[in-house]
Amino acid sequence: MDNFKNTLYYGDNLEILRKYIPDESVDLIYLDPPFNSKKAYNIIFKDKSGRYPPSQIKAFDDTWHWSEETEQVMWELHQSQYPPELVRMLDSMRNFLGTSDMMAYLVMMAIRLWELHRVLKPTGSIYLHCDPTASHYLKILMDQIFGVKNFRNEIIWKRTFAHNDPKRFGNNYDVLLFYTKSDKYTFNRVYVPYSKDYIERFFRHEENGRRYQLITLTGPKASSGESGKPWRGYNPSARNRSWSVPKRIVNRLVGEEKAKKMSIIERLELLYRHGYIVFSKKGVPRLKQFLDEMPGAPAQAIWDDIPPVSAHSKERLGYPTQKPLALLERIIKASSNEGDIVLDPFCGCGTAVVAAEKLSRKWIGIDITILAINLIEKRLKEHFPDVKYDVIGLPKDLPSAKKLAETREGKFLFEQWFITSLGGQPYKSAGGADTGIDGFMYFKDIDGLTRTIIISVKAGNYGPSAIRDLKGVLEREHADMGLLLALKPPSRKTIEEAVSAGLFHMPGTSRTYPRIQIFTAQEYFEGKRPNIPDVSDTLKKAKRQIRESEKPQKLNL
Repeated sequence: MDNFKNTLYYGDNLEILRKYIPDESVDLIYLDPPFNSKKAYNIIFKDKSGRYPPSQIKAFDDTWHWSEETEQVMWELHQSQYPPELVRMLDSMRNFLGTSDMMAYLVMMAIRLWELHRVLKPTGSIYLHCDPTASHYLKILMDQIFGVKNFRNEIIWKRTFAHNDPKRFGNNYDVLLFYTKSDKYTFNRVYVPYSKDYIERFFRHEENGRRYQLITLTGPKASSGESGKPWRGYNPSARNRSWSVPKRIVNRLVGEEKAKKMSIIERLELLYRHGYIVFSKKGVPRLKQFLDEMPGAPAQAIWDDIPPVSAHSKERLGYPTQKPLALLERIIKASSNEGDIVLDPFCGCGTAVVAAEKLSRKWIGIDITILAINLIEKRLKEHFPDVKYDVIGLPKDLPSAKKLAETREGKFLFEQWFITSLGGQPYKSAGGADTGIDGFMYFKDIDGLTRTIIISVKAGNYGPSAIRDLKGVLEREHADMGLLLALKPPSRKTIEEAVSAGLFHMPGTSRTYPRIQIFTAQEYFEGKRPNIPDVSDTLKKAKRQIRESEKPQKLNL
Protein backbone atom coordinates (compact mmCIF):
# COMPACT_ATOMS: atom_id res chain seq x y z
CA MET A 1 0.00 0.00 0.00
CA ASP A 2 1.33 3.43 -0.91
CA ASN A 3 2.19 5.75 2.00
CA PHE A 4 1.51 2.90 4.43
CA LYS A 5 1.29 3.75 8.13
CA ASN A 6 1.12 1.29 11.00
CA THR A 7 -2.50 1.46 12.13
CA LEU A 8 -4.78 0.34 14.94
CA TYR A 9 -8.46 0.15 14.00
CA TYR A 10 -11.28 0.14 16.54
CA GLY A 11 -14.40 -1.56 15.26
CA ASP A 12 -15.86 -4.69 13.69
CA ASN A 13 -13.07 -6.26 11.64
CA LEU A 14 -15.50 -7.18 8.85
CA GLU A 15 -16.37 -3.52 8.33
CA ILE A 16 -12.75 -2.41 8.73
CA LEU A 17 -11.48 -4.94 6.18
CA ARG A 18 -14.07 -3.88 3.63
CA LYS A 19 -13.61 -0.16 4.16
CA TYR A 20 -9.86 0.24 4.65
CA ILE A 21 -7.81 -2.78 3.51
CA PRO A 22 -7.18 -3.06 -0.27
CA ASP A 23 -7.09 -6.27 -2.28
CA GLU A 24 -3.85 -8.29 -2.11
CA SER A 25 -2.07 -5.80 0.16
CA VAL A 26 -1.05 -7.92 3.18
CA ASP A 27 1.90 -10.34 3.41
CA LEU A 28 0.99 -12.25 6.57
CA ILE A 29 -2.21 -12.68 8.58
CA TYR A 30 -2.34 -14.05 12.10
CA LEU A 31 -5.72 -14.33 13.76
CA ASP A 32 -6.65 -15.63 17.18
CA PRO A 33 -10.45 -15.33 17.04
CA PRO A 34 -12.82 -16.23 19.86
CA PHE A 35 -13.15 -20.00 20.00
CA ASN A 36 -16.86 -20.21 20.84
CA SER A 37 -15.77 -21.47 24.24
CA LYS A 38 -18.92 -20.01 25.83
CA LYS A 39 -16.90 -17.96 28.29
CA ALA A 40 -17.11 -14.31 29.25
CA TYR A 41 -13.48 -13.22 29.43
CA ASN A 42 -12.63 -10.57 31.99
CA ILE A 43 -9.77 -8.13 31.80
CA ILE A 44 -7.84 -8.17 35.04
CA PHE A 45 -7.23 -4.94 36.90
CA LYS A 46 -5.62 -4.82 40.30
CA ASP A 47 -7.49 -3.11 43.08
CA LYS A 48 -5.81 -0.62 45.39
CA SER A 49 -4.49 -3.39 47.65
CA GLY A 50 -2.84 -5.19 44.74
CA ARG A 51 -5.29 -8.10 44.85
CA TYR A 52 -7.43 -9.21 41.95
CA PRO A 53 -11.03 -8.35 42.81
CA PRO A 54 -13.71 -11.00 42.17
CA SER A 55 -15.73 -8.72 39.91
CA GLN A 56 -13.89 -7.68 36.77
CA ILE A 57 -14.80 -5.64 33.72
CA LYS A 58 -15.63 -7.88 30.77
CA ALA A 59 -13.15 -7.65 27.90
CA PHE A 60 -15.22 -9.71 25.47
CA ASP A 61 -17.89 -12.40 25.47
CA ASP A 62 -16.73 -15.53 23.68
CA THR A 63 -20.24 -16.82 23.13
CA TRP A 64 -22.13 -16.87 19.84
CA HIS A 65 -25.83 -17.40 19.25
CA TRP A 66 -27.94 -17.69 16.12
CA SER A 67 -29.61 -14.32 15.65
CA GLU A 68 -31.07 -11.96 13.08
CA GLU A 69 -27.52 -10.80 12.37
CA THR A 70 -26.47 -14.37 11.61
CA GLU A 71 -29.44 -14.79 9.24
CA GLN A 72 -28.43 -11.54 7.54
CA VAL A 73 -24.88 -12.83 7.01
CA MET A 74 -26.19 -16.13 5.62
CA TRP A 75 -28.38 -14.19 3.19
CA GLU A 76 -25.40 -12.06 2.18
CA LEU A 77 -23.26 -15.15 1.58
CA HIS A 78 -25.89 -16.44 -0.84
CA GLN A 79 -25.40 -13.41 -3.07
CA SER A 80 -23.48 -13.78 -6.32
CA GLN A 81 -20.17 -12.28 -5.11
CA TYR A 82 -19.38 -15.39 -3.06
CA PRO A 83 -18.39 -18.75 -4.60
CA PRO A 84 -21.34 -21.15 -4.84
CA GLU A 85 -19.10 -23.93 -3.45
CA LEU A 86 -18.64 -21.99 -0.22
CA VAL A 87 -22.37 -21.31 0.08
CA ARG A 88 -23.27 -24.96 -0.57
CA MET A 89 -20.77 -26.05 2.06
CA LEU A 90 -22.26 -23.69 4.65
CA ASP A 91 -25.77 -24.84 3.78
CA SER A 92 -24.64 -28.44 4.31
CA MET A 93 -23.09 -27.53 7.66
CA ARG A 94 -26.32 -25.81 8.65
CA ASN A 95 -28.28 -28.95 7.76
CA PHE A 96 -25.94 -30.88 10.03
CA LEU A 97 -25.50 -28.41 12.90
CA GLY A 98 -28.80 -26.54 12.68
CA THR A 99 -29.02 -23.01 14.01
CA SER A 100 -26.67 -23.87 16.86
CA ASP A 101 -24.12 -21.67 18.58
CA MET A 102 -21.36 -23.48 16.67
CA MET A 103 -23.04 -22.76 13.34
CA ALA A 104 -23.43 -19.09 14.29
CA TYR A 105 -19.70 -19.01 15.03
CA LEU A 106 -18.80 -20.63 11.72
CA VAL A 107 -20.95 -18.21 9.73
CA MET A 108 -19.25 -15.29 11.50
CA MET A 109 -15.85 -16.77 10.65
CA ALA A 110 -16.68 -17.70 7.04
CA ILE A 111 -17.43 -14.20 5.85
CA ARG A 112 -14.35 -12.80 7.61
CA LEU A 113 -12.06 -15.51 6.24
CA TRP A 114 -13.32 -14.65 2.78
CA GLU A 115 -12.34 -11.01 3.31
CA LEU A 116 -8.95 -12.07 4.68
CA HIS A 117 -8.37 -14.15 1.55
CA ARG A 118 -9.15 -11.05 -0.53
CA VAL A 119 -6.60 -8.81 1.23
CA LEU A 120 -3.80 -11.42 1.29
CA LYS A 121 -1.10 -11.12 -1.36
CA PRO A 122 -0.62 -14.06 -3.77
CA THR A 123 2.69 -14.71 -1.96
CA GLY A 124 1.11 -14.35 1.49
CA SER A 125 0.41 -16.73 4.37
CA ILE A 126 -2.26 -16.99 7.05
CA TYR A 127 -2.15 -18.64 10.48
CA LEU A 128 -5.51 -19.31 12.13
CA HIS A 129 -5.10 -19.93 15.88
CA CYS A 130 -7.86 -22.08 17.36
CA ASP A 131 -8.48 -24.90 19.80
CA PRO A 132 -10.07 -28.36 19.45
CA THR A 133 -13.51 -26.87 20.17
CA ALA A 134 -13.87 -25.78 16.55
CA SER A 135 -10.57 -26.52 14.76
CA HIS A 136 -12.00 -29.35 12.64
CA TYR A 137 -14.86 -27.16 11.39
CA LEU A 138 -12.54 -24.23 10.77
CA LYS A 139 -10.19 -26.39 8.71
CA ILE A 140 -13.09 -27.26 6.40
CA LEU A 141 -13.75 -23.53 5.96
CA MET A 142 -10.08 -22.84 5.30
CA ASP A 143 -9.88 -25.70 2.78
CA GLN A 144 -12.80 -24.21 0.89
CA ILE A 145 -11.67 -20.57 0.97
CA PHE A 146 -7.88 -20.94 0.63
CA GLY A 147 -7.81 -24.29 -1.17
CA VAL A 148 -6.87 -27.77 -0.01
CA LYS A 149 -3.65 -27.58 -2.05
CA ASN A 150 -2.58 -24.47 -0.09
CA PHE A 151 -2.80 -26.17 3.29
CA ARG A 152 0.74 -26.30 4.71
CA ASN A 153 0.58 -27.41 8.34
CA GLU A 154 -1.59 -28.13 11.32
CA ILE A 155 0.74 -26.84 14.03
CA ILE A 156 0.22 -28.08 17.57
CA TRP A 157 1.22 -25.62 20.28
CA LYS A 158 1.46 -27.00 23.81
CA ARG A 159 -0.13 -24.07 25.64
CA THR A 160 -0.12 -25.46 29.19
CA PHE A 161 2.07 -27.88 31.06
CA ALA A 162 -0.74 -30.09 32.40
CA HIS A 163 -4.51 -30.16 32.64
CA ASN A 164 -6.43 -32.21 35.17
CA ASP A 165 -9.57 -32.58 33.08
CA PRO A 166 -12.14 -34.93 34.63
CA LYS A 167 -12.78 -38.22 32.79
CA ARG A 168 -10.61 -37.39 29.77
CA PHE A 169 -7.01 -36.78 28.78
CA GLY A 170 -5.74 -33.30 29.61
CA ASN A 171 -6.56 -30.75 26.92
CA ASN A 172 -3.32 -28.78 26.89
CA TYR A 173 -2.82 -27.65 23.29
CA ASP A 174 -4.00 -25.20 20.66
CA VAL A 175 -4.02 -25.62 16.89
CA LEU A 176 -2.57 -23.24 14.30
CA LEU A 177 -3.83 -23.84 10.76
CA PHE A 178 -1.16 -22.63 8.33
CA TYR A 179 -2.31 -21.87 4.77
CA THR A 180 -0.89 -19.88 1.88
CA LYS A 181 -2.66 -18.17 -0.99
CA SER A 182 -0.58 -19.93 -3.66
CA ASP A 183 2.38 -22.27 -4.03
CA LYS A 184 4.76 -19.30 -4.22
CA TYR A 185 5.07 -17.91 -0.72
CA THR A 186 7.61 -16.62 1.78
CA PHE A 187 9.01 -19.21 4.15
CA ASN A 188 12.16 -18.72 6.19
CA ARG A 189 13.40 -21.81 7.99
CA VAL A 190 13.05 -21.45 11.76
CA TYR A 191 15.39 -23.30 14.09
CA VAL A 192 15.00 -24.40 17.69
CA PRO A 193 17.77 -25.37 20.17
CA TYR A 194 18.95 -28.96 20.14
CA SER A 195 17.84 -31.10 23.04
CA LYS A 196 20.41 -32.11 25.64
CA ASP A 197 20.00 -35.77 24.66
CA TYR A 198 20.63 -34.96 20.98
CA ILE A 199 23.80 -33.03 21.82
CA GLU A 200 25.13 -35.82 24.04
CA ARG A 201 24.38 -38.41 21.39
CA PHE A 202 25.78 -36.74 18.28
CA PHE A 203 28.25 -34.02 19.33
CA ARG A 204 30.66 -36.39 21.04
CA HIS A 205 33.96 -34.82 19.94
CA GLU A 206 35.63 -31.77 21.42
CA GLU A 207 38.31 -29.36 20.21
CA ASN A 208 39.54 -26.46 22.36
CA GLY A 209 36.33 -26.66 24.40
CA ARG A 210 34.12 -26.69 21.30
CA ARG A 211 31.89 -29.70 20.71
CA TYR A 212 31.48 -31.08 17.19
CA GLN A 213 30.28 -34.06 15.22
CA LEU A 214 31.78 -35.62 12.09
CA ILE A 215 29.47 -35.82 9.07
CA THR A 216 29.86 -37.00 5.50
CA LEU A 217 30.88 -34.62 2.72
CA THR A 218 29.17 -36.60 -0.04
CA GLY A 219 25.66 -37.31 -1.16
CA PRO A 220 24.04 -40.27 -2.95
CA LYS A 221 24.44 -40.81 -6.70
CA ALA A 222 27.57 -40.27 -8.76
CA SER A 223 28.03 -37.21 -10.97
CA SER A 224 29.93 -36.82 -14.23
CA GLY A 225 30.45 -33.13 -13.48
CA GLU A 226 32.71 -31.32 -11.02
CA SER A 227 30.96 -32.74 -7.97
CA GLY A 228 32.18 -36.20 -9.01
CA LYS A 229 35.87 -35.32 -9.41
CA PRO A 230 38.53 -36.80 -7.09
CA TRP A 231 40.05 -34.62 -4.35
CA ARG A 232 43.11 -35.41 -2.21
CA GLY A 233 43.01 -39.06 -3.15
CA TYR A 234 39.30 -39.62 -2.55
CA ASN A 235 37.07 -40.34 -5.57
CA PRO A 236 33.36 -40.07 -4.69
CA SER A 237 32.26 -41.40 -8.10
CA ALA A 238 33.99 -44.69 -7.41
CA ARG A 239 31.55 -45.16 -4.53
CA ASN A 240 28.54 -43.97 -6.57
CA ARG A 241 28.46 -40.69 -4.66
CA SER A 242 29.18 -36.97 -5.30
CA TRP A 243 30.52 -34.04 -3.27
CA SER A 244 28.05 -32.17 -1.04
CA VAL A 245 29.84 -29.08 0.29
CA PRO A 246 27.95 -27.00 2.92
CA LYS A 247 27.38 -23.47 1.59
CA ARG A 248 26.79 -22.07 5.06
CA ILE A 249 30.41 -22.40 6.22
CA VAL A 250 31.94 -21.34 2.90
CA ASN A 251 29.72 -18.23 2.77
CA ARG A 252 30.74 -17.32 6.30
CA LEU A 253 34.44 -17.70 5.54
CA VAL A 254 34.67 -15.73 2.28
CA GLY A 255 31.29 -14.06 1.76
CA GLU A 256 28.36 -15.17 -0.37
CA GLU A 257 29.43 -13.36 -3.57
CA LYS A 258 32.95 -14.82 -3.61
CA ALA A 259 31.65 -18.26 -2.65
CA LYS A 260 29.40 -18.32 -5.74
CA LYS A 261 32.48 -18.00 -7.99
CA MET A 262 34.42 -20.81 -6.32
CA SER A 263 34.57 -24.33 -7.75
CA ILE A 264 33.69 -27.32 -5.60
CA ILE A 265 37.35 -28.31 -5.34
CA GLU A 266 38.26 -24.74 -4.26
CA ARG A 267 35.57 -24.89 -1.58
CA LEU A 268 36.90 -28.20 -0.31
CA GLU A 269 40.42 -26.76 -0.12
CA LEU A 270 39.11 -23.73 1.77
CA LEU A 271 37.42 -25.91 4.37
CA TYR A 272 40.50 -28.10 4.68
CA ARG A 273 42.82 -25.11 5.25
CA HIS A 274 40.52 -23.82 8.01
CA GLY A 275 40.50 -27.16 9.81
CA TYR A 276 36.94 -28.18 8.96
CA ILE A 277 37.87 -31.38 7.10
CA VAL A 278 39.67 -34.39 8.55
CA PHE A 279 40.42 -37.79 6.99
CA SER A 280 39.62 -41.14 8.53
CA LYS A 281 42.20 -43.91 8.68
CA LYS A 282 40.77 -45.22 5.41
CA GLY A 283 41.18 -41.81 3.73
CA VAL A 284 37.52 -40.80 3.80
CA PRO A 285 37.07 -37.02 4.29
CA ARG A 286 34.66 -35.96 7.03
CA LEU A 287 33.37 -32.51 7.97
CA LYS A 288 33.68 -31.11 11.49
CA GLN A 289 30.28 -29.66 12.32
CA PHE A 290 30.76 -27.43 15.39
CA LEU A 291 27.80 -27.13 17.74
CA ASP A 292 28.36 -23.40 18.34
CA GLU A 293 28.08 -22.73 14.58
CA MET A 294 24.83 -24.63 14.08
CA PRO A 295 21.52 -22.71 13.96
CA GLY A 296 19.72 -25.54 15.75
CA ALA A 297 17.16 -28.09 14.65
CA PRO A 298 14.52 -27.10 12.07
CA ALA A 299 11.23 -26.39 13.83
CA GLN A 300 8.64 -29.12 13.32
CA ALA A 301 4.85 -28.98 13.45
CA ILE A 302 4.69 -29.68 17.20
CA TRP A 303 5.75 -26.65 19.26
CA ASP A 304 6.38 -27.62 22.86
CA ASP A 305 9.30 -25.26 23.48
CA ILE A 306 7.29 -22.02 23.88
CA PRO A 307 5.77 -21.75 27.37
CA PRO A 308 2.42 -20.02 27.90
CA VAL A 309 1.99 -16.64 29.57
CA SER A 310 1.59 -17.89 33.12
CA ALA A 311 0.28 -16.02 36.13
CA HIS A 312 3.85 -15.19 37.15
CA SER A 313 5.24 -14.49 33.67
CA LYS A 314 7.13 -11.24 33.16
CA GLU A 315 5.14 -10.78 29.96
CA ARG A 316 1.76 -11.00 31.63
CA LEU A 317 -0.29 -7.83 31.21
CA GLY A 318 -3.57 -9.07 32.65
CA TYR A 319 -5.42 -9.47 29.36
CA PRO A 320 -7.33 -12.74 28.88
CA THR A 321 -6.08 -15.13 26.20
CA GLN A 322 -2.72 -13.28 25.94
CA LYS A 323 -0.28 -15.27 23.80
CA PRO A 324 3.51 -15.36 24.36
CA LEU A 325 5.63 -13.00 22.28
CA ALA A 326 7.92 -15.88 21.23
CA LEU A 327 4.99 -17.62 19.54
CA LEU A 328 4.22 -14.64 17.32
CA GLU A 329 7.91 -13.97 16.66
CA ARG A 330 8.31 -17.51 15.31
CA ILE A 331 5.34 -17.12 12.96
CA ILE A 332 6.40 -13.69 11.72
CA LYS A 333 10.03 -14.71 11.19
CA ALA A 334 8.97 -17.81 9.27
CA SER A 335 6.39 -16.26 6.94
CA SER A 336 7.48 -12.66 6.32
CA ASN A 337 10.52 -10.47 5.74
CA GLU A 338 11.50 -7.04 7.05
CA GLY A 339 9.21 -4.36 5.65
CA ASP A 340 6.32 -6.79 4.99
CA ILE A 341 2.81 -6.01 6.27
CA VAL A 342 1.39 -8.15 9.09
CA LEU A 343 -2.36 -8.07 9.87
CA ASP A 344 -4.08 -9.25 13.05
CA PRO A 345 -7.87 -8.75 12.78
CA PHE A 346 -8.57 -9.93 16.36
CA CYS A 347 -5.56 -8.28 17.98
CA GLY A 348 -6.65 -8.37 21.65
CA CYS A 349 -3.73 -7.08 23.72
CA GLY A 350 -1.56 -6.68 20.61
CA THR A 351 1.10 -9.39 20.85
CA ALA A 352 1.21 -9.79 17.05
CA VAL A 353 1.52 -6.03 16.64
CA VAL A 354 4.36 -5.85 19.17
CA ALA A 355 6.17 -8.79 17.54
CA ALA A 356 5.82 -7.18 14.11
CA GLU A 357 7.22 -3.87 15.38
CA LYS A 358 10.09 -5.65 17.11
CA LEU A 359 10.97 -7.53 13.91
CA SER A 360 10.80 -4.42 11.67
CA ARG A 361 7.58 -5.38 9.92
CA LYS A 362 4.72 -3.04 9.13
CA TRP A 363 1.47 -3.88 10.85
CA ILE A 364 -2.31 -3.49 11.07
CA GLY A 365 -4.27 -4.34 14.21
CA ILE A 366 -8.07 -4.48 14.54
CA ASP A 367 -10.17 -5.02 17.65
CA ILE A 368 -13.76 -4.42 18.58
CA THR A 369 -13.12 -3.38 22.19
CA ILE A 370 -11.90 0.01 23.35
CA LEU A 371 -10.09 -1.62 26.26
CA ALA A 372 -7.97 -3.64 23.84
CA ILE A 373 -7.05 -0.65 21.68
CA ASN A 374 -6.05 1.45 24.68
CA LEU A 375 -4.04 -1.43 26.15
CA ILE A 376 -2.19 -1.92 22.86
CA GLU A 377 -1.37 1.79 22.70
CA LYS A 378 -0.04 1.68 26.25
CA ARG A 379 1.96 -1.46 25.51
CA LEU A 380 3.45 -0.09 22.29
CA LYS A 381 4.59 3.13 23.94
CA GLU A 382 6.20 1.23 26.81
CA HIS A 383 7.88 -1.31 24.52
CA PHE A 384 8.97 1.22 21.87
CA PRO A 385 8.86 4.85 23.11
CA ASP A 386 9.50 6.19 19.59
CA VAL A 387 6.86 4.07 17.84
CA LYS A 388 4.71 5.81 15.20
CA TYR A 389 1.20 4.68 14.25
CA ASP A 390 -2.35 5.90 13.59
CA VAL A 391 -5.54 5.01 15.44
CA ILE A 392 -8.76 4.89 13.44
CA GLY A 393 -12.20 4.65 15.01
CA LEU A 394 -11.60 6.24 18.43
CA PRO A 395 -12.29 9.92 19.13
CA LYS A 396 -9.68 12.36 17.87
CA ASP A 397 -11.65 15.53 18.55
CA LEU A 398 -14.79 16.72 20.31
CA PRO A 399 -17.18 16.00 17.40
CA SER A 400 -15.95 12.40 17.14
CA ALA A 401 -16.30 11.99 20.94
CA LYS A 402 -19.89 13.19 20.68
CA LYS A 403 -20.48 10.77 17.81
CA LEU A 404 -19.16 7.88 19.91
CA ALA A 405 -21.48 8.80 22.79
CA GLU A 406 -24.46 8.73 20.40
CA THR A 407 -23.91 5.12 19.24
CA ARG A 408 -26.05 2.20 20.38
CA GLU A 409 -23.78 1.49 23.33
CA GLY A 410 -22.76 5.14 23.44
CA LYS A 411 -22.69 5.88 27.15
CA PHE A 412 -20.77 2.72 27.97
CA LEU A 413 -18.27 3.18 25.12
CA PHE A 414 -17.69 6.83 25.94
CA GLU A 415 -17.02 5.88 29.57
CA GLN A 416 -14.49 3.22 28.59
CA TRP A 417 -12.70 5.46 26.12
CA PHE A 418 -12.46 8.50 28.42
CA ILE A 419 -11.41 6.58 31.54
CA THR A 420 -8.76 4.42 29.89
CA SER A 421 -7.41 7.35 27.84
CA LEU A 422 -6.50 9.07 31.10
CA GLY A 423 -4.91 5.96 32.59
CA GLY A 424 -7.82 4.90 34.77
CA GLN A 425 -9.62 1.58 34.98
CA PRO A 426 -13.30 1.18 34.13
CA TYR A 427 -15.38 -0.33 36.89
CA LYS A 428 -18.19 -2.13 35.13
CA SER A 429 -19.17 -3.67 31.82
CA ALA A 430 -22.21 -2.72 29.75
CA GLY A 431 -25.31 -3.38 31.74
CA GLY A 432 -23.51 -3.39 35.07
CA ALA A 433 -25.27 -2.06 38.15
CA ASP A 434 -25.02 1.69 38.70
CA THR A 435 -23.23 2.26 42.00
CA GLY A 436 -22.23 5.82 41.19
CA ILE A 437 -18.77 4.55 40.25
CA ASP A 438 -17.65 4.38 36.61
CA GLY A 439 -13.95 3.94 37.25
CA PHE A 440 -10.95 4.26 39.53
CA MET A 441 -7.48 5.77 39.63
CA TYR A 442 -4.88 5.06 42.30
CA PHE A 443 -1.85 6.95 43.55
CA LYS A 444 0.60 6.59 46.42
CA ASP A 445 1.50 9.15 49.06
CA ILE A 446 5.05 9.67 50.36
CA ASP A 447 4.58 6.87 52.90
CA GLY A 448 3.69 4.43 50.14
CA LEU A 449 0.02 4.25 51.12
CA THR A 450 -2.29 3.63 48.14
CA ARG A 451 -5.04 6.22 47.79
CA THR A 452 -8.15 6.22 45.60
CA ILE A 453 -9.76 8.55 43.06
CA ILE A 454 -13.38 7.71 42.20
CA ILE A 455 -14.36 8.48 38.58
CA SER A 456 -17.85 9.40 37.43
CA VAL A 457 -18.57 9.93 33.71
CA LYS A 458 -21.35 12.04 32.19
CA ALA A 459 -22.01 11.71 28.45
CA GLY A 460 -25.13 13.92 28.58
CA ASN A 461 -26.48 16.79 30.63
CA TYR A 462 -25.53 17.10 34.29
CA GLY A 463 -25.71 19.65 37.05
CA PRO A 464 -24.81 20.30 40.70
CA SER A 465 -26.65 17.14 41.78
CA ALA A 466 -24.06 15.06 39.96
CA ILE A 467 -21.36 16.61 42.16
CA ARG A 468 -23.40 16.00 45.28
CA ASP A 469 -23.85 12.37 44.27
CA LEU A 470 -20.10 12.03 43.75
CA LYS A 471 -19.48 13.53 47.20
CA GLY A 472 -21.70 10.86 48.66
CA VAL A 473 -19.80 8.10 46.86
CA LEU A 474 -16.48 9.45 48.19
CA GLU A 475 -17.82 9.31 51.73
CA ARG A 476 -19.27 5.83 51.26
CA GLU A 477 -16.09 4.41 49.71
CA HIS A 478 -13.70 6.37 51.96
CA ALA A 479 -12.01 7.66 48.81
CA ASP A 480 -9.60 10.58 48.75
CA MET A 481 -10.60 12.37 45.57
CA GLY A 482 -13.30 12.41 42.90
CA LEU A 483 -13.05 13.07 39.17
CA LEU A 484 -16.09 13.84 37.04
CA LEU A 485 -15.36 13.32 33.33
CA ALA A 486 -17.87 15.07 31.10
CA LEU A 487 -18.65 15.42 27.43
CA LYS A 488 -20.24 18.83 27.95
CA PRO A 489 -18.83 21.82 29.88
CA PRO A 490 -20.16 22.38 33.42
CA SER A 491 -22.47 25.19 34.45
CA ARG A 492 -21.30 27.88 36.88
CA LYS A 493 -23.36 26.34 39.72
CA THR A 494 -21.89 22.91 39.00
CA ILE A 495 -18.37 24.34 39.23
CA GLU A 496 -19.27 26.06 42.50
CA GLU A 497 -20.59 22.78 43.90
CA ALA A 498 -17.31 21.05 43.01
CA VAL A 499 -15.24 23.83 44.58
CA SER A 500 -17.29 23.52 47.78
CA ALA A 501 -15.92 19.99 48.24
CA GLY A 502 -12.63 21.57 49.33
CA LEU A 503 -9.06 20.39 48.81
CA PHE A 504 -7.13 17.19 49.25
CA HIS A 505 -3.82 17.76 51.07
CA MET A 506 -1.14 15.27 50.14
CA PRO A 507 0.10 14.00 53.53
CA GLY A 508 3.66 14.99 54.38
CA THR A 509 3.81 17.65 51.64
CA SER A 510 2.49 21.13 50.94
CA ARG A 511 0.77 20.02 47.72
CA THR A 512 -2.98 20.35 47.43
CA TYR A 513 -5.49 19.22 44.80
CA PRO A 514 -9.22 19.84 44.29
CA ARG A 515 -11.04 17.10 46.17
CA ILE A 516 -13.58 16.94 43.35
CA GLN A 517 -12.59 18.04 39.90
CA ILE A 518 -14.51 18.35 36.64
CA PHE A 519 -12.60 17.51 33.48
CA THR A 520 -14.12 17.75 30.00
CA ALA A 521 -13.47 16.02 26.70
CA GLN A 522 -12.65 19.41 25.17
CA GLU A 523 -9.84 19.88 27.71
CA TYR A 524 -8.54 16.41 26.88
CA PHE A 525 -8.30 17.23 23.16
CA GLU A 526 -6.55 20.49 24.01
CA GLY A 527 -3.77 18.43 25.58
CA LYS A 528 -4.70 19.24 29.19
CA ARG A 529 -4.86 16.67 31.98
CA PRO A 530 -6.64 16.60 35.37
CA ASN A 531 -4.88 18.21 38.30
CA ILE A 532 -4.30 15.00 40.23
CA PRO A 533 -1.26 13.19 41.66
CA ASP A 534 0.62 10.81 39.38
CA VAL A 535 -1.53 7.72 39.14
CA SER A 536 -0.10 4.22 39.17
CA ASP A 537 -0.78 1.96 36.21
CA THR A 538 -3.74 -0.34 36.72
CA LEU A 539 -2.32 -2.80 34.23
CA LYS A 540 1.17 -4.21 34.52
CA LYS A 541 3.80 -2.12 32.78
CA ALA A 542 5.16 -3.69 29.61
CA LYS A 543 8.89 -4.34 29.46
CA ARG A 544 10.95 -2.15 27.14
CA GLN A 545 11.73 -4.01 23.91
CA ILE A 546 14.61 -3.57 21.47
CA ARG A 547 13.88 -3.93 17.77
CA GLU A 548 15.93 -6.61 16.05
CA SER A 549 17.30 -3.95 13.69
CA GLU A 550 18.60 -1.95 16.69
CA LYS A 551 20.57 -4.81 18.24
CA PRO A 552 24.36 -4.84 17.75
CA GLN A 553 25.27 -7.10 14.85
CA LYS A 554 27.60 -10.01 15.59
CA LEU A 555 30.68 -10.15 13.41
CA ASN A 556 31.35 -13.43 11.60
CA LEU A 557 35.08 -13.81 12.07
